Amino acid sequence: MSLTSILLIVLVLLLIGALPVYPYSSSWGYAPSGILVAVLVIVALFVLL
Repeated sequence: MSLTSILLIVLVLLLIGALPVYPYSSSWGYAPSGILVAVLVIVALFVLL
């Protein structure tokens, strides 16, 4: 497996995990999506470098 396919799998899993589908996750606010954005920025920096 190449690094890009592993990163793609990780990003898809993070997207699924950030969805607020459970009743208790409504109190989480923007934390899951904020973490996801931070990970996407780091991955974008690695790709550009």
